Amino acid sequence: MILATNNEGKIKEIKEILKDYEIKSLSEAGINIDVEEDQDTFYGNALKKAREIYELVHEPVIADDSGLCITCLDDFPGVMTHRFLGENATAEDRNKKLIEMVNEKNGSREAKAVCNLVYYDGEKTIVGEGVLKGTITYEMRGANGFGFDKILELPDKRTVAELSIEEKNKLSQRYLAAVDLLKKLKDEL
Repeated sequence: MILATNNEGKIKEIKEILKDYEIKSLSEAGINIDVEEDQDTFYGNALKKAREIYELVHEPVIADDSGLCITCLDDFPGVMTHRFLGENATAEDRNKKLIEMVNEKNGSREAKAVCNLVYYDGEKTIVGEGVLKGTITYEMRGANGFGFDKILELPDKRTVAELSIEEKNKLSQRYLAAVDLLKKLKDEL
């Protein structure tokens, strides 16, 4: 299967989670494309990526879209998590801004990380969804992970970035989506 992403963090994480399957990243498959994420749902973006890559390779594709939905910000940044400050912003820039925005609301710090993982083989479309609930921290913490992992605190008071890779890969939104997708794949294929 082709994994429709150029995000090194996602590639590493998904390959580790789906280690029993042969998965090639876009670069490993010799594909140099970045599908524009212009849909208004995680599912829409993941499906668009899966279909566009499938049209190039004509073999099964897995694509994901994920992001952070913060309750007091009406689920912002959602599908715009990676882009809400522009394409050149770093994860640190985005994380600082989100903490600032939540602090200004002075209310609930509840948040959830959402992942939709779509399998597409030219005929079947199967989607797995994972949701990891937590709260937004007052400061970034942790050295592991990527994206917003440093600001999403779990019920045990550790951020996702304070987990080991093995711990994260057993509870992350991407893991939960992969488990959901694999169960559906076994039922469907």
